[in-house]
Amino acid sequence: MTTNTLIAKIWSFCDTLRDDGLGYGDYLEQLTYLLFLKMADENINEYNLPLNCNWKTLKAKEKGELIGTYEVILKKLSSAGGMLEKIFSGAQNKIHDSAKLKKLIKLIDEENWTSKETDIKGEIYESLLQKNAENSGAGQYFTPRPVISAMIKCIQPKIGETISDPSCGTGGFFLGALDFLASKKLNNKQKQFLKFDTFHGWEIESSTARLCLMNLFLHGIGDLKDTPDIEVTDSLKVLPQKKVDIVLANPPFGKSSSDIPTIDEKQASKEGYFLRKDFWVTTSNKQLAFLQHIVSMLKENGRAAIVLPDNVLFEGGAGETIRMKLLEEVNLHTILRLPTGIFYAQGVKANVLFFEKPQKTNKPATKEIWFYDYRTNIRHTPKKNPLRAEDLQEFINCYNAEDITSRRETWTSKNDIGRWKKYSYKALQARDKINLDITWLKDDSVIDIDNLPNPDTLIDEIIEDIESSLLSFRTIKESLT
Repeated sequence: MTTNTLIAKIWSFCDTLRDDGLGYGDYLEQLTYLLFLKMADENINEYNLPLNCNWKTLKAKEKGELIGTYEVILKKLSSAGGMLEKIFSGAQNKIHDSAKLKKLIKLIDEENWTSKETDIKGEIYESLLQKNAENSGAGQYFTPRPVISAMIKCIQPKIGETISDPSCGTGGFFLGALDFLASKKLNNKQKQFLKFDTFHGWEIESSTARLCLMNLFLHGIGDLKDTPDIEVTDSLKVLPQKKVDIVLANPPFGKSSSDIPTIDEKQASKEGYFLRKDFWVTTSNKQLAFLQHIVSMLKENGRAAIVLPDNVLFEGGAGETIRMKLLEEVNLHTILRLPTGIFYAQGVKANVLFFEKPQKTNKPATKEIWFYDYRTNIRHTPKKNPLRAEDLQEFINCYNAEDITSRRETWTSKNDIGRWKKYSYKALQARDKINLDITWLKDDSVIDIDNLPNPDTLIDEIIEDIESSLLSFRTIKESLT
């Protein structure tokens, strides 16, 4: 059975369970538990599960005993220690119709999951995660795989480097890095480092962190005893103890829904605040807080690629202070302007910021910023015209990861459609509020009365602009509040 057929088969069963009130996220969580038991059964010599907590025991039960047996297995595994306990912590059965649970078990049992290549079974699970994002709304800012791939090809992680994501979700950036590193020849020591010590993540939602651990496990990271370092907590409240080589992230958008990080000790004593003396400025804006946090996480000469919304580039107040400090203390050398229509949330305008953290000096670390505009005159939608890997290949070529000091602009006075252009530190400093929201290409969407676009296209663009404006106004209002 092909990967797509298997995905469609397993996912279609979710529609049946939805009639019983089981949501997409709950269904995916139950799949996580059952897939784990099935794969442990296929690798019985490698995985030593507690007595009677295996796939064969579950599969043998008929309708009358099935629900009770399943719930006992989940309870035992939740206190088994190691990765078992992390994946099954707080696990509860959400499928209370024994006939439907039996049918799902049969669907999973028809396939030998571990006989497939690691990337294939991982791809199946990632696709299920993406379907959950599409249908549930929980992943409205789910980072498209082509964006993840382009970021990693530019950052070029190496074996032995630590890779972190302070808002790791289901682990998309970790899997992208793992895919990039999979082509390298590794000795046993390197394999062990990759398996247990490379990835460090934080996720505030326990159910999402569970999915991340399962996703990593499916790709050969961790084992039943030792787990990758994925913590269930608000990473903004965790002062970085061990610095990392690389940060890859798409922090949550919007105003902080929990406590606010502050640089003021007196304010930190008040309810709703916590102290972060390593930050530059106090802010309730999540993206601005995460940007400061990520800078503090990096080792000297560490590097980062972060997806951030447009307001980070132009917002005044704390935003202006952070941009000023960013240009001074890190080498913010590249900004990729992403098109709208690639996230499930409508009207989102985002960018990828690439920077390095050099040794501290008296001179600004940023000498110039290279911008690649893959937004102006670009049209994508998640389903009808999704972003593809090849769409960002020109950017990857221009980025020139092998030697970023020998880049060449594609925009010139003779070629005014070039999407790759640089601005000096002096030119950026001269801009009002150090505004980095820069564009230079002519927007073809400006209406030419003699050459009107298709009505559907025009309506889509109007809706997109209105939703983007509303999102910006909400952000401004939250900042003022």
